[in-house]
Amino acid sequence: MAWYAYCIGEKQAFPELARHRKPVPMESVVGVSGNQVFLYPASDLAIVVSEHNPQETLNQQKAGVDHARVIADCFQHSTVLPFRFGTIFNDDESLRKSIRSNQRQFLGNIDKLRGKTEMHLKILVDDCCSKELLHHAPTENVGREYLSNLRENASRQRERQTRARAVAFQMHRLFMPLDEEVSCRLTESGKMVLDIAHLIERKHVERYQNKYATTSAMMRDCAMQLSGPWPPYHFVHRLTRAPHTHAQPAVAPPAAAAAKPAPVATVGALA
Repeated sequence: MAWYAYCIGEKQAFPELARHRKPVPMESVVGVSGNQVFLYPASDLAIVVSEHNPQETLNQQKAGVDHARVIADCFQHSTVLPFRFGTIFNDDESLRKSIRSNQRQFLGNIDKLRGKTEMHLKILVDDCCSKELLHHAPTENVGREYLSNLRENASRQRERQTRARAVAFQMHRLFMPLDEEVSCRLTESGKMVLDIAHLIERKHVERYQNKYATTSAMMRDCAMQLSGPWPPYHFVHRLTRAPHTHAQPAVAPPAAAAAKPAPVATVGALA
């Protein structure tokens, strides 16, 4: 029997596993393709899985939402290490062997992330570099204009990076997260989008949301969006960047993370 894997949790967080050595169904939890979700005991860990037909082709958009929903449900009960979307074990032996060979690292990662959650900020910033249309130059000036354009583009890129770093630093100073992951991209409309994942203590979620409310009102030149609390997708990925990651199951944000279901709490919206 093949198993579709969602995440790894703490066995002690699921009382129904106390007297069982075989997979136990999770009541009222439906997984990918409408399949029953099980808790698969493995020493001190609980692997959240559902039965899987290897011949079935998964719809990444719909199945990705189901995948993230199951992880979010488990996160209400335990610290979790999410598997990538589409992680499948061919049989019981391959599942047990993978968990057994990486058990020490999984337990260590759970310990590092216990009591923590991820909050996600999306910040839309007007591009500090105005876009200028490049006109066609006479043939004899093509080389000169090409070099000039290269210098201008490099200068714009440095300005954008400086602005993005300044905004990210300001967010770090205001929210004081335990850890963070920051990425930046330029939209077709000429705006910058910063995606910032903050790792915080779960007990401080309300305080973080209150800080967001005051910060978004203060940042008049930016449009901000907050979502969370989420399982710590970005930070599980960071913990598994180790020399022997090739020997581990793929524990990281699901490929369909963009299709997450509604978070536990969402505040604000982009303009």
